Amino acid sequence: MFRDVSPTLGPSQFSSAIPPPSPPFSAHNDPLDDIYGSAPNSPDLTSQPPADPAHEILSDLPSRQRALDTDAYREGLANSKGQYVQEGFDEGFSLGANIGQHVGYIFGVLQGIVNALATHNDARLAEAEGLLQSAKKELAIEEVLGKNWVDEEGIWKWEVEDKSEDVTFSEVANCHPVVRKWMDSVADVAKKWGVDLQAVEKGLQPEEEEEQSPPKNASKHLLTLRPTLTRSTIAPSLVRRLQTTEWQPARPINPADLPKPKPRKIKPPFTRRKWVRRLFAVSAVLGIGYTIDTQFNASAITRSLRTFKTGLLVGIDYKINFRAHPPLAASIEHLHERNAVRVFDLLGNNGGLYLKIGQAIAMQSAILPPAFQKMFAKMFDDAPQNDWREVEKVIREDFGKSPEEVFGVSFSGEPGKGVMEKTARASASVAQVHWARLADGREVAIKIQKKEIARQVGWDLWAFKVVAFAYSWWFKIPMYSLVPYISERLMLETDFENEADNAEEMRKLVAGESRLNGRVYIPEVYRDLSSKRVMTAEWIEGVRLWDKAGITNRWQGGWRAGSPGAGGAKLPPIRQTNGNPDPNVPAGTAKNGLLKPDRLSWKGHNGKGGLGVSLTEVMGTIVDLFSAQMFLWGLVHCDPHPGNIFIRRLPSGKPEVVLIDHGLYIRMNPKFRHQYALFWKSLLAFDNDTIKDIVSSWGVNNPDIFASATLMRPYQGGDNSTLNELRNGATGKDQQERAYEMQVKARDGIKQILGDETKWPRELIFIGRNLRIVQGNNQFLGSPVNRIKITGLWASRALTESLDLSYTERWSNWVKHLRFRSVLVLTDIVFLWSRLRQALGLGRGMEEDIEERMRVMAKDFGVELNHGVFEG
Repeated sequence: MFRDVSPTLGPSQFSSAIPPPSPPFSAHNDPLDDIYGSAPNSPDLTSQPPADPAHEILSDLPSRQRALDTDAYREGLANSKGQYVQEGFDEGFSLGANIGQHVGYIFGVLQGIVNALATHNDARLAEAEGLLQSAKKELAIEEVLGKNWVDEEGIWKWEVEDKSEDVTFSEVANCHPVVRKWMDSVADVAKKWGVDLQAVEKGLQPEEEEEQSPPKNASKHLLTLRPTLTRSTIAPSLVRRLQTTEWQPARPINPADLPKPKPRKIKPPFTRRKWVRRLFAVSAVLGIGYTIDTQFNASAITRSLRTFKTGLLVGIDYKINFRAHPPLAASIEHLHERNAVRVFDLLGNNGGLYLKIGQAIAMQSAILPPAFQKMFAKMFDDAPQNDWREVEKVIREDFGKSPEEVFGVSFSGEPGKGVMEKTARASASVAQVHWARLADGREVAIKIQKKEIARQVGWDLWAFKVVAFAYSWWFKIPMYSLVPYISERLMLETDFENEADNAEEMRKLVAGESRLNGRVYIPEVYRDLSSKRVMTAEWIEGVRLWDKAGITNRWQGGWRAGSPGAGGAKLPPIRQTNGNPDPNVPAGTAKNGLLKPDRLSWKGHNGKGGLGVSLTEVMGTIVDLFSAQMFLWGLVHCDPHPGNIFIRRLPSGKPEVVLIDHGLYIRMNPKFRHQYALFWKSLLAFDNDTIKDIVSSWGVNNPDIFASATLMRPYQGGDNSTLNELRNGATGKDQQERAYEMQVKARDGIKQILGDETKWPRELIFIGRNLRIVQGNNQFLGSPVNRIKITGLWASRALTESLDLSYTERWSNWVKHLRFRSVLVLTDIVFLWSRLRQALGLGRGMEEDIEERMRVMAKDFGVELNHGVFEG
């Protein structure tokens, strides 16, 4: 009889902590000795296998041990899974079941690994137990479903990666940061110790229970069986001679055998509420911010955001479409048109300092595309004026008193008091001007800054800097280093104390220059009635420079009489019975008590009279004034447009030029002033070497282009290399490609002028603006004077008179000046010839002839000039 030497072992006989017994190796020489029941010799506990491995039959006990280990792993996983699913539900959260299932899986895997390693008392067991304890601590229900991760309404606080609108609780649980961390840790541990999690999961899936008969030829099967684990990773192998029965481990009840729940796609109501709350919160914040900005910050932030939006749109549009065949525009001209509208709308909607920037651009609009020229011609229209209540607030904030107390006026006709108009006589981008008569009879112009400017100017200049920086980097135009200087000048223009200082200094300089005293008048500023945002100055009665008919028509004011206030004379007193107030106030404004008399009797009964003065003398005085500012004094008024220049008639019949609005000034240091005077003199003397040396020290890479831009006419005294290159023409196949090539050359020309921006004198920005406006004034009046000759003479004479130079240098410059005057005879001949042709109807004047030549040169640069910036 065969006796069964392999005991029948059930799961109850092997706990997770007690390893199954391992029979020792037997060292019998007869391989069939155990089969026939021979009495065994003393056990041989050596771990060496039999000497003859060919006759060795491996025992099934290692397989049993592996099966038991796997069973223990599955049992731990199943029990832990069920336990923590229940705990998740007990916590009362809808999400708890799904998170508990993941937590149970993690505990099950770790517990199974601990059970499997219980038979191996080594460092791996201690490491596995440590991981299990850490997992139990971090994955406790009160931790994973605590307030750190789930709010009181059951809404999770972590981000869910699923992008669809409908998410399941299972998907939400998968994204729990702590759960995801431990799922990754479990995968790493399994990989490290060779555990096949997929096989384990497969064993947990429900299977069809089928009765299986014991396999036939079991002995033959066992003879060919090889263990999957090496001897080094398990306990010493137990070698048996024969396995006579089939062993199957008992399988514990597994929750995975139950039908798998089908996940239901849900859209939790709290998820919808979450987005509704977020939308409401964002809308509330934006609404509150907009209200605060508009009511208490003069819309400064809103204006800046509007600037960034427009700047981004314009920049992207040009970046994509500035090419021969724009992909998103019909042509380059169409591209210019739509962006001109965008920029113009931005400046108009923002107002304030943006209008001042727009006017500065309009002065240089001749070099802009025609679409921009057309839009920016409207920049000189009067800006809307503020209501009187806003004006009164500014006065009270600066003086701490009411307008009546500050200026001694009465709005109710109180005897002994002065009067003041609540309707502004002029309104510009930064301030508006009101007329008043003080109690002592003086008539004054009260310039009051608009209330919102103080809060807007900082934001506006910051936005200007940001956009300029972005465009400099984006389009590779070296101009950002000039922006701080421009911003500083614009900021000073909002400081009326600075304007008063400039006006007083210019008044003294004019009074001390015999060639201008009596021809130029600077209004007196009353400092006791002025502040940082309010400036009170002498009221000026006169004709604006743009009123050509008012300047030249026949004088009807009487012999040896001048216009009101000419020469600083006191204005005639207001008659008590005067019922003819001056109606000349901006259109569309409330006529609140017009009190200023018209004083237009010098126009005659038909109102068609004028000052009857010579345009040549008027324009000659203007050119003399600004040439002296540039070359003699180094203090330059940079905003001499026709609205800031009045003309009056002196009793002698000569014109008197009155200059107002002294906010935008620049100061030239002596070295730069001498260089600039020598540069102008060299331009007219065709001293190309000197020109090149000077402009090179300024960082200009192309002297010819810079000289032409300074003269406002083509400079032909150099080597003409630039013009010759441009006149070679474009090589494009069609008109659009040629136009694109020309505009690229224009952009490159700007880069050549700027050159090294670190050396470029910042003052040239505003000096160029001054020259451009004066040139436009001369052209508007019909080119009555040789502007270039007058400017050149002042430049040469300043080098002989400047007290900053030594006596020897001035004497040398006198000799050169005499030679220079002989050279200028040629320009006189050209000017007289131009005037003759103009008188015969064959030409339009010297400035127009220069303009025509400039248009030809500019067209080579791809620029279409249009210098009629003051028309309309």
